[in-house]
Amino acid sequence: MQRILLIIILMASAAAPCATAQTATAPYKFDFGGGLGLSGYIGEANSSNPFASAGFTADLAARYIIDTRWSLRGALTYASLSGSTEGMANVLPENAMYSFTSNVFDLSVRGEVNFFSFGIGETYKRLRRISPYLAVGLGLSMASSGGNTAIAPSLPMAFGVRYKIKERINLHAEFSMTKIFSDKVDGPDLADLNRIETDFFRNTDWVSRIVIGISYEFGKRCETCHYVD
Repeated sequence: MQRILLIIILMASAAAPCATAQTATAPYKFDFGGGLGLSGYIGEANSSNPFASAGFTADLAARYIIDTRWSLRGALTYASLSGSTEGMANVLPENAMYSFTSNVFDLSVRGEVNFFSFGIGETYKRLRRISPYLAVGLGLSMASSGGNTAIAPSLPMAFGVRYKIKERINLHAEFSMTKIFSDKVDGPDLADLNRIETDFFRNTDWVSRIVIGISYEFGKRCETCHYVD
C-alpha cells in the first residue's frame, strides 16, 4: 500500500510542473456523468490483492471545469465489498475463520489535474483529445456490514485516462484507492484484530475501484471578442 501511495505522490509531482504552464480556457463550465466497474478491499480480511473478491461499483459525478488542465469533481460512489480470512497467515484465535460482505457509500470532493491540455479546438491551444490525470480529495464514507453501520472520513486518490469522443462527450478509465479512516468497513468483529493502534497505513480499511465512465459537458462559456482597429 505504501508503494502505491508513493507512486501516486511521485506522479503528482511530475504532473505539477506541467500544470503550471499557460492553460487554455475550456469552452464549457461543467460536465455530468457516471461510471461502472469493479470494487475491491484491503483490510484485516485481505492484505494483498484488493480484487481477490471483486464486487460491483458505480458512481455519479458532477465536475466544474476550471480550465483545460484543472477541475473540481463531486461524486457519490457505491461499492460492494467482501472478504475472508481463510488461507491467511494471521489467523483468528482457535483458527476461527471470518468472512463479511459490506456496502459502502462515499460522498467526496476532489481536485483533478490533466497531464496535458484536454480538449478539441484550435491548434494554437495545443489541446489533446487524450490525457492521463491525477486526482486527490476528501470525502465521507458510510459502510454497512452485518447490520452495523460505520461513518468515517475518507481520502480518495485516483489515476486515470480520459478521451474526448466529441466536443462535449468524454470517456474515462480510472483506478482509485480510497482510504477510509475506520476499521469497521469489514464489520465490527475484525476491528483491532491484531491489536495494532490505528494509523494511516495500519489497521484501517481501503476501497479500490476500477471504473469506466462517460460524461457530458454543458454550460458554455461566453467567448470574449477582442476588437482590433
